[in-house]
Amino acid sequence: MKMSKENIDPIMFAPCGMNCKACYKHCYHKKSCAGCLNGDMGKPEHCRKCKIKDCMKDKELSYCFECSDYPCKSIKNLEKSYNKRYQASLMENSDFVRQHGLEAFMEQQKEKYTCPKCGGIISIHDRECSECQEKMKD
Repeated sequence: MKMSKENIDPIMFAPCGMNCKACYKHCYHKKSCAGCLNGDMGKPEHCRKCKIKDCMKDKELSYCFECSDYPCKSIKNLEKSYNKRYQASLMENSDFVRQHGLEAFMEQQKEKYTCPKCGGIISIHDRECSECQEKMKD
């Protein structure tokens, strides 16, 4: 899957701060995930059963950073996992969106996760290009 030349659809920004466009389930699969906020087709089980997404629906909020309890225990645990496993910060993503807007964030992400070799999408999870399978260095 190639990175889009147009703006990334804002629906690809998950409530927790994840850029779904750079998720391995969006990048590699024939039945790719359409993002956290779209239907369940192509989603891994842990995403279909996401308590964070359910919490946002219950509170009628779009993003976790809009909540008075932010960052809650669930966000802190997810943040710790993403920092350790992928050297990424979902809380930094959310802070950037809060300060600069979703459009600016997605433009920044497009630069960060576009393969310089072929224009494919670099997965945040394994740092591999969806098209040429080139492994990116950190």
